[in-house]
Amino acid sequence: MWLGIDVGTGSSRALLVDERGAVRAGFTALHEDMHMERPLWAEQRPENWWDAVVQAVRGVLAKAGITGADVKAIGLSGQMHGLVLLDGEQVIRPSLIWCDQRSQAQVDFVNATIGRENVLRYTANPVLTGFTLPKLLWVRDNEPANFARVTKMLLPKDYVRFKLTGDFATEVSDASGTSVFDVVNRRWSYEMMDGLGLDRAILPRCYESSEVTGTISAAVADLTGLKAGTPVVGGGGDQASSAVGNGIVQEGIVSCTLGTSGVVFAHMEKVAYDPAGRVHTFCHAVRDKWHVMGVTQGAGLSLQWFRNQLAPGTAYDTLMDEASTSPAGSQGLFWLPYLMGERTPHLDATIRGGWVGMTASHKRADLIRSIIEGVSYSQRDCLDIIECLGVAVSDVRASGGGAQSAFWRRLLAQILNKRVVTLETREGSAYGAALLALAGEYGSVPEVCKVAIRETDAVSPDPSDAAFYGKAHKIYQDLYPALKGICRDIAAL
Repeated sequence: MWLGIDVGTGSSRALLVDERGAVRAGFTALHEDMHMERPLWAEQRPENWWDAVVQAVRGVLAKAGITGADVKAIGLSGQMHGLVLLDGEQVIRPSLIWCDQRSQAQVDFVNATIGRENVLRYTANPVLTGFTLPKLLWVRDNEPANFARVTKMLLPKDYVRFKLTGDFATEVSDASGTSVFDVVNRRWSYEMMDGLGLDRAILPRCYESSEVTGTISAAVADLTGLKAGTPVVGGGGDQASSAVGNGIVQEGIVSCTLGTSGVVFAHMEKVAYDPAGRVHTFCHAVRDKWHVMGVTQGAGLSLQWFRNQLAPGTAYDTLMDEASTSPAGSQGLFWLPYLMGERTPHLDATIRGGWVGMTASHKRADLIRSIIEGVSYSQRDCLDIIECLGVAVSDVRASGGGAQSAFWRRLLAQILNKRVVTLETREGSAYGAALLALAGEYGSVPEVCKVAIRETDAVSPDPSDAAFYGKAHKIYQDLYPALKGICRDIAAL
């Protein structure tokens, strides 16, 4: 068996696969809710991730009826961009996670100090509030006592790696989202670190995603039931891992992952990046390959917010059934999914979400459907930019919680105007992490994907529905520039 562990936002999941990539057992342990002390702030305790991982690993071994001796290798995946600061082995403060947007002043400082053009030259991406570097600088600027203690900076899954193995390590796909990584040359950007007066020593060693980075320690073996000495490979950031799990390891096929955030992801044989920085170009979890992705910050988060605040306790399937009773276009109601600012295509931490076009005739079903449509319009924004970079797109492979809904998949096909495919295994990031652990048996990541990935269902767009949604998408695109200045004024209050 091979084990994949994914440290998500809401939970950690452990997944076991066999030598053909078939899923044998899975176990999920929930996290505490993210702490949001102020608007656009978001923190989680790394110690809680570790507790959940221990629970998930013990749970999946028991569920499969095996011992740690049956696990041949382990792969890791996790939410990207989060800042974990250590003083030796001790966590200094809660992690500022991927959707935390407090660091605009630090982004401005980086651009002024390094220069926007140099940031792109050194990292292939603009620096964004969601990335790791501005969070580190925020701590330096606002919590100097905490910053003075820092001996290591880790990403969320790499904190779990440290707890599993005792090694300070990361891999190229996750490191790409830190703003201190040279994506073209697949190494840390000392130009960025030195230019900002940051200590290179706080960075962990960086590996390719299928390389072994360490082994399970004896203490962890006692705690989890794993076997001491079991190899742990680099793994990947959640999006690169999910792409591996969806077989996005060759050109022509794109994935759309509808989780807390929404991501459109495409494989690239050669590195290329958007000069405007609207999409991210990162190292892929495939050796010497890259990927480009666009991100909607508040995808599944939008529906989760609606349920938690306006329909507490209602099952998501029930919400989908209700949404399906509303007509296409939600009777002229548009949802802007900017609950945590937005990345693609706006790069705007101050933009706010909400409904536009509401009338007294609108029902709850219209509100729900408009949320699903609004998130899908945002994913269409991502796909359009990726295609403009010259990436050919034939099919879109859907995954994540949103893709579990046949209604959302059908709607996505109309709005993207692409064939939307589902796979036999829809486990996403944890599955990709397991395949990265298994890749050593096959010699490469593409080879293991050839064996493990199988399509099961597809829905093609209806031409008339696609034409309608093409017009609606243009209206959606006009809303951001109309509201941009107003939202900045709101943020300044």
